Amino acid sequence: MPAIEVKGLVKRYGELNAVAGVDLTVEPGEVFALLGPNGAGKTTTVEILEGHRHADEGAISVLGFDPARGGREYRERIGIVLQDGAVERELTVREALVVYGGMYPRRLPANDLIEMVGLQEKADARIKTLSGGQQRRLELALGLVGDPDLIFLDEPTTGFDPSARRQAWGVLDSLTALGKTILLTTHYMDEARHLADRIAIIDHGKIVAEGTPDTLGGRDGGSIIRFAAPSGTRLEELPVGGARLDGEMIEIASDSPTRALHELTSWALHRGWELDQLRVDRPSLEDIYLELTGDD
Repeated sequence: MPAIEVKGLVKRYGELNAVAGVDLTVEPGEVFALLGPNGAGKTTTVEILEGHRHADEGAISVLGFDPARGGREYRERIGIVLQDGAVERELTVREALVVYGGMYPRRLPANDLIEMVGLQEKADARIKTLSGGQQRRLELALGLVGDPDLIFLDEPTTGFDPSARRQAWGVLDSLTALGKTILLTTHYMDEARHLADRIAIIDHGKIVAEGTPDTLGGRDGGSIIRFAAPSGTRLEELPVGGARLDGEMIEIASDSPTRALHELTSWALHRGWELDQLRVDRPSLEDIYLELTGDD
């Protein structure tokens, strides 16, 4: 049974369809990243899955529960890491984990969590003295304190320095090794590419693409060949089709870049030309994201 199964999810606010017919399936043990610009509907979708909002239409199953009616039994099996936590700032890191852990029938030891998120040196420091990145690490630990089967991570590494981000990625990798399911929202494309088994992009309340980091939006299907246009060259003279001018560069989209390069270089050598600044790229995950969400 899928950890998350959503069909035809709709959420309206007056005349606005914040979520306009979303279908999602997340398998047990999978890391699933939901990407989208602000206002695209991803936060509303996640809040419905968490049980914090009610859907207007659609069938929703999370760990076999309807989140809106799952009650305590459902909430004991999920962990939530929000962008902005609300933890009593006079508590120490260790005290916060012990207090919050006491609310769950099964829990991870406070010392294990402290080590997991790299807060050993701050274990007995008051929360109000922590830096922004350290507070985010504590919020991650609090989301894990109940040993959840499913973890919702809302931009979990915002405010982290590069070293702390990589450490957090290691924590999440270790969680998936334990069979945990993770639903992640993030604005960091490298984070989605590193962590996620599958990615969905939501825009204007609809899923506009879904796939693995390597196949999303056809990333596995084509390459872009670019080189400086030799003086006086006309596009129709090129030995391969699909060329266009991008400023002073010629750009060619090709599903067979090896063959296209062979034809181009043979053509240039026959004329005694160099193809300056020649390079071959695949569209990056960020390129695909910007194309699908309509951002310039």
